[in-house]
Amino acid sequence: MTPEQIVEQLQTLVESDKVKTDPESLAFYGTDWTKVYEPKPLAIVFPKSIEQVQAIVKFANENQLALVPSGGRTGLSAGAVAANGEIVVAFDYMNKVEAFNPVDRTVVCGPGVITEQLQQYAEEQGLFYPVDFASSGSSQIAGNIATNAGGIKVIRYGMTRNWVAGLKVVTGTGELLDLNKGLVKNNTGYDFRHLFIGSEGTLGFIVEATMQLTRPPKDLTVLVLGVPEFSAIMDVLKAFQEKIDLTAFEFFSEKALAKVVEHSDVQRPFESQTDYYALIEFECINEQVADQAMEVFEHCMEQGWVEDGVMSQSLAQLESLWRCREDISETIAQWTPYKNDIAVSVSHVPAFLTEVEAAVNQHYPDFEIIWFGHIGDGNVHLNILKPDNLPKEAFFEKCSEVSNWVFEIVQKYQGSVSAEHGVGMTKRDYLTYTRSEEEISLMRGIKKLFDPNGIMNPGKVIN
Repeated sequence: MTPEQIVEQLQTLVESDKVKTDPESLAFYGTDWTKVYEPKPLAIVFPKSIEQVQAIVKFANENQLALVPSGGRTGLSAGAVAANGEIVVAFDYMNKVEAFNPVDRTVVCGPGVITEQLQQYAEEQGLFYPVDFASSGSSQIAGNIATNAGGIKVIRYGMTRNWVAGLKVVTGTGELLDLNKGLVKNNTGYDFRHLFIGSEGTLGFIVEATMQLTRPPKDLTVLVLGVPEFSAIMDVLKAFQEKIDLTAFEFFSEKALAKVVEHSDVQRPFESQTDYYALIEFECINEQVADQAMEVFEHCMEQGWVEDGVMSQSLAQLESLWRCREDISETIAQWTPYKNDIAVSVSHVPAFLTEVEAAVNQHYPDFEIIWFGHIGDGNVHLNILKPDNLPKEAFFEKCSEVSNWVFEIVQKYQGSVSAEHGVGMTKRDYLTYTRSEEEISLMRGIKKLFDPNGIMNPGKVIN
């Protein structure tokens, strides 16, 4: 089939105006936050129902046409990039939140529901959807599930996987599967739901999700602490976890904070500067918890682990303190940064960071490293800013060397080459640093089962 014939056929499967081929749409929907690959999709198609998704997949399967799912496109591994003439399936119009069950505390979502939309809906019902991250205003729920997104509350609430009570998915043959149906207990063999969570659209497309909600946290309070040495952050984490149930424990470097303060209206948390900062969030439900927090803070000061700190006294101050951490990615985007989302066991983080910095500084001393991340669960974000005098292509070529060094260190500490942004294309060739050849072979077998013709997001996760 010619490209024109393919587009004509797609227009018979959805409304004719729901197929886009103009350059602006192809560029916008054909990529994600990665800057490595140029988007080159054949067309963008916008289904409005599960039946239309099935029709698109069956058509693609019959004609050996590759499909790429498109959600909020906020990933950092090129999992949603269409660089080889694929058809992009965008779920923007399947964005309804419905079928709320107050007894089960579940809600049924279309794949295109924005994370923040679900959070607001839960709040309207007096409940809480706890998976949260900086891109919650644009990321979509099916994309979150497909990458098993984590974010800033994992230390308390876990990953997206923990909140998926049921899924409807369309496999690579166009078959519709209804998985788990919102049950809490269902020990009837293999739970295929968990195969599709984190599969990045390579086994099938998520077309509906039943999401679990919980009670909202009460009286959230944030502490930002100035820490002179990175190893002391681990002492601070241990001290607070022994006394208080935390909802978040984040860190960022002075270099990161300086960029945010310089390029936004965010204020420093306090006048003094330290090499690192810890952001700690918890429920301050009574004076006893507040007193415990201050006791731990004073203990950390006495031990020399902390040099300064501030505790939020209002919701506005809490939100302002969070911006010190959450505005980092957006702020440094102007430097076209190399980004790496990696994880090791929490106890290994200090040694891991030290080795990574040493490797980068030894070979490229002019590279500026920006660190931040979810230290409470071992997930750190390595960012290297592109020097102004270095062309983008040359910078990313050098960064491919950096990736090799970083992943060798990840392997040494038995960590993960992708903590929460998936594998996509940027991490695919490094998968062996975390997964064995036997595991990867089994992954290929599973993909063959659900997607026998290899049309679902080909080239992502595995070859």
